[in-house]
Amino acid sequence: MYVLIVYDVGEKRVAKILKFLRKYLNWIQNSVFEGHVTDAQLLKIKNGINRIIDPETDSVIIFIARSEKWLNKEIIGQEKNPTSNFV
Repeated sequence: MYVLIVYDVGEKRVAKILKFLRKYLNWIQNSVFEGHVTDAQLLKIKNGINRIIDPETDSVIIFIARSEKWLNKEIIGQEKNPTSNFV
């Protein structure tokens, strides 16, 4: 499945969430990650996020699609981290 994760977390947790999500997904813009994951990986991601964030103040949104082909991605302006060279 294809996931897109956006987050808004407290300053003290930004580096932790960034480092954690880089294990599974491609960083595409500040506070935004995307990529293909298995069901098991998605569960690990959710559990890891829950261990890092403060649910009282932080926000993480996970968009899930069965395939990337169901999403149209259009970039206006500078692409922060191109992923076209990833397989």
